Amino acid sequence: MRWVKKICLGIAVILVLMCLSFGSILFFAYKQGPPPIMAKTETILYDRYDQSIFQNKTKTTPLKLEDISSDFTDALLVTEDKDFYKHVGFDFKRMLKAVMNNIQAGALKEGASTITQQLAKNLYLSNEKTFERKLKEAFYTIRLEMFYDKETILATYMQSIYFGHGIYGIEDASHYFFQKDPKDLTLAESAMLAGIPKGPTYYSPLNDETRATERQHFILSKLREGKVIQEADYVMAKQATLTFERAENDLSSARTYFTDYTLKEAADILHMSEQQLLQQGLHIYTTFDPSIQDHAEQAVHTYMTDSELQIGTVTMDVQTGAIRSMIGGKDYAESSFNRTIHANRMVGSTFKPFLYYAALEHHFTPSSVLVSKPTAFTTSEDTLYEPGNFNDYYANGPITLMTALALSDNIYAVKTNVLLSANTVIETTKKFGITAPLPNVPSLALGTASISLLEMTNGYRTIANSGKFAQSYTIEKITRPDGKVLYEHASEEEQVLDERKNYILIDLMKGMFDERLNDYMTVTGASISPMLTREYAGKSGTTDADSWMIGFSPTLVTGVWTGYDQNTTIQVNEEKLIAKKVWAETMERAHETVEEEAFQKPDGLVEKVIDPKTGLLATEQCEVRRTAYFEKGTEPTTYCSDEQTNVNIPFWQLFLHSST
Repeated sequence: MRWVKKICLGIAVILVLMCLSFGSILFFAYKQGPPPIMAKTETILYDRYDQSIFQNKTKTTPLKLEDISSDFTDALLVTEDKDFYKHVGFDFKRMLKAVMNNIQAGALKEGASTITQQLAKNLYLSNEKTFERKLKEAFYTIRLEMFYDKETILATYMQSIYFGHGIYGIEDASHYFFQKDPKDLTLAESAMLAGIPKGPTYYSPLNDETRATERQHFILSKLREGKVIQEADYVMAKQATLTFERAENDLSSARTYFTDYTLKEAADILHMSEQQLLQQGLHIYTTFDPSIQDHAEQAVHTYMTDSELQIGTVTMDVQTGAIRSMIGGKDYAESSFNRTIHANRMVGSTFKPFLYYAALEHHFTPSSVLVSKPTAFTTSEDTLYEPGNFNDYYANGPITLMTALALSDNIYAVKTNVLLSANTVIETTKKFGITAPLPNVPSLALGTASISLLEMTNGYRTIANSGKFAQSYTIEKITRPDGKVLYEHASEEEQVLDERKNYILIDLMKGMFDERLNDYMTVTGASISPMLTREYAGKSGTTDADSWMIGFSPTLVTGVWTGYDQNTTIQVNEEKLIAKKVWAETMERAHETVEEEAFQKPDGLVEKVIDPKTGLLATEQCEVRRTAYFEKGTEPTTYCSDEQTNVNIPFWQLFLHSST
């Protein structure tokens, strides 16, 4: 009995201390007074000239609950916090259930935050997962429940949630997606909008309508199960056809692809959600160049007005990797899906510079000769692979690497890939920052890999930057309103390519615009050569469903992709030229105020005038002569003549001459 009395006394003391502690917390919370119901913050994005390109203004006056459709209120409650009106800010039953489920799963998979807790976090705190932050969240939750009624808390929460696309709060979301006031939302529209905040990137109908509709149907089923709506309402809402009539505003221009991407990058850097980022009142200084963006948008407008194709474009600073402009689609108002970032497409012949850099690492030179004629290759599955050239044009004889790249000869490329091995090429491609999985097949030489435009363009930027790799980026600096720097970009440049071989590759990539090389068929850049007023290097590529053009000067690199979202075949030949034309106009106009400069040639190279057809030193009798660069000791020593077309060809190349 003595021990029982001691235990009871101990429990009583603990309970008294707990009550006193809780009472003290409540008293302190009361003395602090009501927290500001809407945090007045403004997140601003600036371009490279410190001019504002995006401002997010947090609402300073909350809506009243009667200003919002009851259908949206019901949909949000059944999704986020069905016992909202029963608890006092903390749902202890739900918390216990979440703890048990997480223990059972062996991971933190389920949360139990109430709407009041989420509002406290949204308005006043960051997303950091620390014990201190959770304590502050609990304290703000107590203050909110103490000083505001449930209706005010709920209406304020609805104005604090993020719907993606820079849209913040149910009022703007309702206008943005459906062009109506929130009180006029239908049940189907309400369920669709209520599903977005769980993951704006995934559940926005403008990003993925199928996934968003599945989420909408889930919410409707929860409303039916909870007897909030009748079966007839459920069926009608599920079958309703929704039209997304996004309102025109400052977010519907093509540059919003850039701001969307930048906000996500900033959120990742600061380890918080985009919603919380927009509530911090931060100043984000970006790499954006409005002039280059305008040039790109004008080029898209000029060449794509009458086309149903989609497009992606990106321009970067060669030396730093700073992204100067970005377009992720033909019309942001129709589709916010960013094809520059998120669409991995077959790259076609734009892959060949990576292949030929690998060849240069394995003793190829601009004069290396292989035979271009119809050829069958045996794959690892013992099947025959028979690539072809555009319009079935073949040299039906030996051609040089210089000519093969300028004409985009497919037979030469596949033979090179087979000779080096696809594994060697894949490993070399990683030096350019290509992380997408690449197939170990002969056709890899022709770009049967799917890679994003951003990754491909940054790979070309590595070439333009004398073989130095750095990740592309959009953010120079992030500061608080008081000027405290939270993040500042630091370049981490790495020399990944041999400078001499890289310079030889740059010189070879100029060949696509050199119409003197039209021995067997037209060089791939002939259609846009008249538009260009300075020297560029680049490569185009086409597949049945994709058209690419990526090229650079010593200052800027631009990549352009066009195609259909559903991989539909591009039937119209004129449409296959759009990517090149958009690239040419963007680059030309972007360079109007830039002084022309030459690519920096490293030491250890020798310059020779050669015959592009044979790869031998040119004489006055050669029809075409072109300057080429060689590492010292690898240059040709024999002059071309009618009788000497195969002089100085290595044995392995002679073997390939006779292969089929």
